[in-house]
Amino acid sequence: KQWYQRRVPITAGELIGFINDCLELNYSKVEQMGSGAAYCQMIHILWPSKLPIKKVKFDAKLEHVFINNWKILQDSFKKLHIDKDVPIQKLVKGRFQDNFEFLQWFYKFFTINDSGEHDNYDAVGARGGAGLIKAAPPTRSPAKKPPPKKTAPSAAAVSNVKRSGSNNNAQVKQLEANVNELTLTVEGLEKERDFYFQKLRDIEVICQEKEGDETFTPFVAQIIEVLYATEDGFGPAEDEEGGEAEYEAEAEEEEQEEY
Repeated sequence: KQWYQRRVPITAGELIGFINDCLELNYSKVEQMGSGAAYCQMIHILWPSKLPIKKVKFDAKLEHVFINNWKILQDSFKKLHIDKDVPIQKLVKGRFQDNFEFLQWFYKFFTINDSGEHDNYDAVGARGGAGLIKAAPPTRSPAKKPPPKKTAPSAAAVSNVKRSGSNNNAQVKQLEANVNELTLTVEGLEKERDFYFQKLRDIEVICQEKEGDETFTPFVAQIIEVLYATEDGFGPAEDEEGGEAEYEAEAEEEEQEEY
């Protein structure tokens, strides 16, 4: 796979695409990694004898089943002497931030340890076909009254209509797939934006709390300078205090003119 040569850090959508590619899954968002099942099978790819893949529940829907999956992963970490804290209670809640951070770490861990000698790995067969989203059964339309008989069209006309309808259906399906993909991409980017913005906000608060303290160093001042730096087209809102001062000055001038 040529995935490993891509840029770092990669987006949430790319990370999910990486998991889907390796395991032949159809996950659509980072939060689905909270079941722990995909991580178990990724470890099974690298070290099949260290993780009992048959015990992993890929179709789990309940939190306590997620926890069992994570415990299986933790046991494999102990066997492999992998020193990594796994915040199970946070991950099983399915929050984006916690699962995105762990997925970022795991992606780096996996690509470092991957020898590339598992191209023939049967991901679906290894988990017994579990973990695939089943298609919804077709809905049965109500019976309709048969329309009045019409003169049968020629064979050539029927063939042209069928071909045209088939092409249109294929185009509609392709457009729907494109829209769904773009929607997922936008949702992932928005979550990443909020995720990193919150980190910057936390850094800003910490720096502001240190102002005036002995621990306030030039290094902290440089961080604040970077946080408040502006670019063309982006800048802070107008200073409200400055506007009020200007208004008060104008009021004083008018009052002096009246006298």
